[in-house]
This record gives sequence, structure tokens and C-alpha cells, in this order.
Amino acid sequence: MSSTAAAGAIDHHHDSTTVTGIPNKKLLMWAFLASDCMFFGCLISTHLIYRLHPPPGTPNARDVFSIELTSFSTFILLMSSLMMALAVNSIQKGNLKSLRWSLLTTIFFGLIFLGCQVYEFRNFVFEKHLTITNSILGTTFFTLTGTHGLHVLIGVIWLTAMLIYSFTGRLTEKDAIDVESMGLYWHFVDIVWIVIFTAVYLLEYL
Repeated sequence: MSSTAAAGAIDHHHDSTTVTGIPNKKLLMWAFLASDCMFFGCLISTHLIYRLHPPPGTPNARDVFSIELTSFSTFILLMSSLMMALAVNSIQKGNLKSLRWSLLTTIFFGLIFLGCQVYEFRNFVFEKHLTITNSILGTTFFTLTGTHGLHVLIGVIWLTAMLIYSFTGRLTEKDAIDVESMGLYWHFVDIVWIVIFTAVYLLEYL
């Protein structure tokens, strides 16, 4: 009986982890993030190439960008990454109350970031007359930052679903890997934004 139970435990272990000892869910998330990293790398490289050799008539980015607003939204997103780390730490300790507050705060910060981005896009289109079709700057900028904004939105929806799920009584510290995987995604989104903020905004002021 004990040998059967031991065999079952071993089988369960192999179901949840790879031969490297890394949980399957975490390995899949790393694989997805690696592919997404290459995708964002292409978008960022495209923007930088056209920035170095802008076609005639391309508007000056300094006349369009608002570095103050973007710096604020960047700070907000960084704070959300801190709260996400606290959420992971909370579920590892089985502290659901702390997990919920951390998730709620992360969601709130994510929505603020998205609100800033919507406001910025609206200002660029209606006040600065920069659109995705009227200049190469608009094309590369809106494609890059819009794709990142979509990733943030997906993250907010995922966080909200996890927050709701935490009230069902089925989320325990044994499910910490699910929150950890979500945390990896959110940290990746934050890191990508730091690169975008540097390559797209800060370089224009150097």
C-alpha cells in the first residue's frame, strides 16, 4: 500500500514539474515570455531605426510627447510591480487577505496606467494630430505602445479573475504557482515598459 502511494506521489510530481525541476506552468510562462520578448524587440528596433532615419515631414517627437505624464505612468507601473511581488509572497504564506489587497492595488495601478495611456493617445490624435497613418512616427509609436497597452489590459483582466477566484475558497498556498506565473507575466510587462520608456521617450531628450 505504501509503495503504491509513493508511486502515485512520484507520478503526480512528474505531472507538475519538468525533468529540470521547474513546474510546467512556470516553464510554459517563461517560453511564452521569451517569444514575446522577441516580438517586442522587433517593434522597438523598428521604431529606433526609423528614429535614426526619419522620412521628410516626420513631426518632432519632442513637440508631441509629454514626458511628465509618461514619467508618472511609468512610476505607477513600477509600483504595481512591487504590489505584485507582495501578492506572490502573500499566497506563498497562505495569507489570502493580504493577497487580495495586493491584487486589488495592482489592478488599481494598472488601470491608472491604462487611463494615462488613453489620455495620451487622445491628446496625440486630437491635439497634436499624430495618428497611426499620417506619419512613420505615429505608425511605430502607436503600434509599439498600443501593443504594450493591450498586454497591460490582459494582465488587469487576469488579475481581476484571480482576485474573484480567491473568494471561492479554492485558492490556497498549494496554488501559489498560479499566482507566481501571473506575477512573471506582470513583471515582464513592467520591464518591457521600462525599455519602451527609455527607447521611445527618454532618447528624445538626450
